[in-house]
Amino acid sequence: MKTYGPDLLSIADELTDAYVEIFTAPPWDARDPEETRTAFRHRLAEDVRRDGFVALVDHADDGSINGFVTGWITPAPFRTDRAYGRVADRLGAERVGELLVGAFEIDELGVRERARGTGLGRRLLEGLVAAHPRAWLLTWDQAHDTVAFYRRVGWIEPETLPGQENDIVVFLAPTHHA
Repeated sequence: MKTYGPDLLSIADELTDAYVEIFTAPPWDARDPEETRTAFRHRLAEDVRRDGFVALVDHADDGSINGFVTGWITPAPFRTDRAYGRVADRLGAERVGELLVGAFEIDELGVRERARGTGLGRRLLEGLVAAHPRAWLLTWDQAHDTVAFYRRVGWIEPETLPGQENDIVVFLAPTHHA
């Protein structure tokens, strides 16, 4: 496993190929591969400049990517783009500030089909959480295997505000100490 910062862009083509393979397969198979490729490359160029950005990448013997995890420190004010508005609705502004702002946000975790069931996803998460124990992430509630995985490896769902359930699931690392 190799740690990257902004130098992750040196393997952007390979990382993008892995991302598209992972995130256009079920349950994300409604996504267009070329649109996904373009959007990810654009986001990646911005993400590597975020405060505290780090990535762990596992390479196969042939140099191809088996899996990866990326993240950064969640800034204040809390973002409202992408799914962040639904996170704020789900937890409320006060709890977002308490639990998420200033914590390490796991943005992407992806493991290629060929490497699933090997413990790689767990090792990737543990690698970042070891350095950033106050970590969190979000996922889509229809990614049933993903939600089950996070629960199985001990990630905790903070309580949702009454009436604010939505399609986003928020998880805190087992070491978060919320």
